[in-house]
Amino acid sequence: MKKKAMRLFRLALLLLLSSASVLAQTGGPRPAPAAKPLPHDSHDGMTVSADPYLDGARVKDKFGKADPLEAGVLPLEVFLHNESNQALRIKLDTVQLEVRVHDSGHQDIDWLTPLEVADLIAHPHGPTGPQARRLPGGIPLPSRDKKTDKLAEILRPFALDVSILPPQSTIHGFLFFNLAHHMSLAENSSLYVPDVVILPANRPLIFFEVPLGSPEQPQAQTPN
Repeated sequence: MKKKAMRLFRLALLLLLSSASVLAQTGGPRPAPAAKPLPHDSHDGMTVSADPYLDGARVKDKFGKADPLEAGVLPLEVFLHNESNQALRIKLDTVQLEVRVHDSGHQDIDWLTPLEVADLIAHPHGPTGPQARRLPGGIPLPSRDKKTDKLAEILRPFALDVSILPPQSTIHGFLFFNLAHHMSLAENSSLYVPDVVILPANRPLIFFEVPLGSPEQPQAQTPN
């Protein structure tokens, strides 16, 4: 009985020494590589970062059945970080996506409201019922039905909604751009933020331009 116990003890000791030898050779568990920073533009104490959601599984995990990608719409998460000690005012309605098209210069695309995105998701082939009235200038309003409204309710909490960026703060949210299913255009596009002013002096900052398609800057973890 004692001999058997001694053999088991020696076997356990041998396994322990063998494991220690392997750890010594490999240097122990290797840390995961650090995530690369998001594409960004930074000056005057403010940083604008952008994270394009181009992976279908990632989009589905984020938005569920209110999937903008299936409707040909790019969800772009935007981070606005104010490192200064003064508040900043941002004119969000002038923010655009600048898409560079080969041999055709570039095209500026306005972002869509959650209701407009929901309408494209709910009615991918256009409205099936009577068309909504038009705004001045001939722009049709989104179709209003229960399906559209429910999808819009899902999207609204994700949408970027900011006018004043307090000192030492970060605000983030999504802007949605209709690329008509041509998601490869995102690789040749930039987020353009032209109208930011320092308060209370109303001193304008130089515009921010964030290129989305740099190959050395793939999708990464969001900044803190």
